[in-house]
Amino acid sequence: MEHIDFEKAGGLVPAIVQDADTRKVLMLGYMNPEALEATRKSGKVTFYSRSKNRLWTKGEVSGNTLHLIDIRIDCDADALLVSARPSGPVCHTGTDTCWGDTNEGGHVFLAYLESVIASRRAQAESPEGASGSYVASLFAGGINKIAQKVGEEAVETVIEAKDANDDLFLGESADLLFHYLILLQAKGFTLQDVLGVLQERHRQR
Repeated sequence: MEHIDFEKAGGLVPAIVQDADTRKVLMLGYMNPEALEATRKSGKVTFYSRSKNRLWTKGEVSGNTLHLIDIRIDCDADALLVSARPSGPVCHTGTDTCWGDTNEGGHVFLAYLESVIASRRAQAESPEGASGSYVASLFAGGINKIAQKVGEEAVETVIEAKDANDDLFLGESADLLFHYLILLQAKGFTLQDVLGVLQERHRQR
């Protein structure tokens, strides 16, 4: 971060904010060194307001903050790409983005679900242990227990696929996907790693 060229544009650099999960561009702001440092220290995206001539943390009035995930510098070192998770609508008009786009999708919830599963894994590894959490208890039981559960859910999904009850089939499919995400975490992977394999296979076709 010490290589950012703040002087090129008079002390400020543009900061493009992108949703960490959906990859949607949410807004554009400007940062000076103080705003960047405040963002890194607080974990909440903070800009330099050109109209107010002061530091401004997104959501300081509305409560719709941007939770920092990562910051990257472009090739010319004069622009920032800020990866964040919004806690509500980003635009002051009430829309999800400053371009009026809807920032949603099933993959967003999957990313959130993976973060919850990761926290349960950490819980299982803590001195308190599983502490009544179903997912934590699976992690505490080890990889064999988790893999066995995935196998059971897979069989139940196949059985329901052969019947005509769509609700039961979807329910078992959800159970299978959920436990598969747990298995991925137990092996040290995420769904994105699996998607990477599929994307590479597609490119090689």
